Amino acid sequence: MPLDQPGDRKTWDKSKLPSRHVTVGPDRAPHRSYLYAMGLNDEDIAQPLVGVATCWNEAAPCNISLARQAQAVKLGVKDQYGTPREFTTITVTDGIAMGHQGMKSSLVSRDAIADTVELTMRGHCYDALVGLAGCDKSLPGMMMAMVRLNVPAVFMYGGSILPGRHKGKDVTVQDVFEAVGAHAGGRMSESELKALECVACPSAGSCGGQYTANTMACVSEAMGLALTGSAGAPAPYESRDQYAKASGQAVMRLLEQNLRPRDIVTLPALENAARVVAASGGSTNAALHLPAIAHEAGIDFDIHAVAKIFRETPYIADLKPAGRYVAKDMHEVGGVPILMKALLDGGYLHGDCITVTGRTIAENLADVVFPTDQDVILPTSAPLSPTGGVVGLRGNLAPEGAIVKVAGLATLQFRGPARVFDCEEDAFAAVQARHYNEGEVLVIRYEGPRGGPGMREMLATTAALYGQGTGGKVALITDGRFSGATRGFCVGHVGPEAAVGGPIGLLRDGDIITLDADAGTMEVELSDEELAERRRNWAPREHDFQSGALWKYAQIVGSAEKGAITHPGAQAETHVYADI
Repeated sequence: MPLDQPGDRKTWDKSKLPSRHVTVGPDRAPHRSYLYAMGLNDEDIAQPLVGVATCWNEAAPCNISLARQAQAVKLGVKDQYGTPREFTTITVTDGIAMGHQGMKSSLVSRDAIADTVELTMRGHCYDALVGLAGCDKSLPGMMMAMVRLNVPAVFMYGGSILPGRHKGKDVTVQDVFEAVGAHAGGRMSESELKALECVACPSAGSCGGQYTANTMACVSEAMGLALTGSAGAPAPYESRDQYAKASGQAVMRLLEQNLRPRDIVTLPALENAARVVAASGGSTNAALHLPAIAHEAGIDFDIHAVAKIFRETPYIADLKPAGRYVAKDMHEVGGVPILMKALLDGGYLHGDCITVTGRTIAENLADVVFPTDQDVILPTSAPLSPTGGVVGLRGNLAPEGAIVKVAGLATLQFRGPARVFDCEEDAFAAVQARHYNEGEVLVIRYEGPRGGPGMREMLATTAALYGQGTGGKVALITDGRFSGATRGFCVGHVGPEAAVGGPIGLLRDGDIITLDADAGTMEVELSDEELAERRRNWAPREHDFQSGALWKYAQIVGSAEKGAITHPGAQAETHVYADI
């Protein structure tokens, strides 16, 4: 019988489902006794067990509404004759971790989320997964787990925060970070800074601009792992609960059809995701997370493949930090489906990619009409710029590549002398004290995946520069990362990183650096012989984390070029969890 038809409970054949290992046969009586203890009955136990994973916590507004939405997911699962089993995993919220040593935990948490979801699913033999996430790294972490496990799965974004209002304008947490620089530079009083911080974040939800969380939420729809339209509504909206219930229903249909994440996350689907990032002026972090998701499916899709898509895609969504609008504004004109419709109509998307709806991208968007009475999203025939909001760079300073967000930049070239710092704290202190000159290229190194360890974001420093009014008058390069809220000529993911002897680790104050985002190049004006001589005199440094999770991460993490991955991936698999 169809799954969406009321009546008698559906009978499931568990002979090929993972949960048979904990629910079927006399040998599993001890296991079933645990399930009875939690109020399940024989009918519940005979149904598929569906993991409902969230990153709920009280660390930040990004995650605070996930528990509520999980209850709606569970209703959807039950409605379609499944037995939901809710569990939580960690998240590290970047807004809280930013600007201090805590930020070193952020990227590490992405892989910890994927690992802990995998372990929970494996340990309890769940048959399918609905994953809800809010803050930056929890979105790719949850999607990585789905592709790794390859059980039928649906991703659900927790939703963005509502914009704050200050002096008649919409504001976000980005404005507060930049206000810190304005205050330090004597351009804002402490009382005004206080007034801004009190109104910038007025509700539950993730940061409201096209920063990393909203970028990866767009990716979830573009890649086909989330229901069409589910990424858009702000966290407080009741419609999120409707999408959550529908996600629970959808995962049961996927289980019936045996439609799995690796059927959905193909190379064309990843290209669609990169298109949406570029078109929306999204976060540079997507160039780290898309390769990592691809790795879980055994697909080669590195920073250079992502950058190629970025360069070929028009920038059409006028979203913060470079533009005027926030996620709520995009939702009100139709959300991610409108952005995707514009790209599909312009010939930029693979419309035949299958999605968790059981239909293709083109079928999902067939009835979507692009609204012409708005200027949040433009048609591809009249873009904000002809190339994507994020581009890749490569050259003798970055043989493995680097990434820069060009959305909103007045000029795509920069040349100047280096001012070198070996950690973010030193750079931030120099910026706060105005110990730099306009025209310089600030270099922050030993902040890569291995050298940090953890590849910190540099929003505190870049926002302080903007707050002082020098954004665009200096450039900044790092082997670390940037927040999706960063703006200005800021180049991240420089590889190889300093900790492994990359050229960024060989720079000295005064070296002339040339950046050209139009040509896609990143060079230091030194001869090969000079670089070789400096490399012979270079010695590795010991970071401050010689035990614990950060030490462990530094031993296994790879380069940013491949997504800072921490295991061999699907290409090395001898079995897939879904087929145990």
